[in-house]
Amino acid sequence: MARIQSGFKHELVRTKKKLLRNAAELSGRTLTDFVIHSAYEAAVRVIQEYQQLHLTAVDRDVFIQALLTPPKATNNLLRAVDQYKQDVESK
Repeated sequence: MARIQSGFKHELVRTKKKLLRNAAELSGRTLTDFVIHSAYEAAVRVIQEYQQLHLTAVDRDVFIQALLTPPKATNNLLRAVDQYKQDVESK
C-alpha cells in the first residue's frame, strides 16, 4: 500500500512539474523564475485580500465610534434629504 501511495505522489509531482515547466516556457521564463514570480504574485494577492477583509483593532474602534456617535446633520444635508423626498414623491 505504501508503495502505491509513493508512486501516486511521485506521479502528481511529475505532472505538476511538467505543467509548471510548460507555463514557464510559454511565458518566456525559466522554471525557477516562473515559480518565484508566481509565488510572489500569490503572496501579494493573499495579503491584499486579508487586509481588505480584516480590520485592525484601531480601524474597528474608529468604525464603532462613528456608528455610535454620528455627526449632526448639517443644513445642506437636511436640504438634500428634503429635495430627495420631493423628487421621489413626484415620480
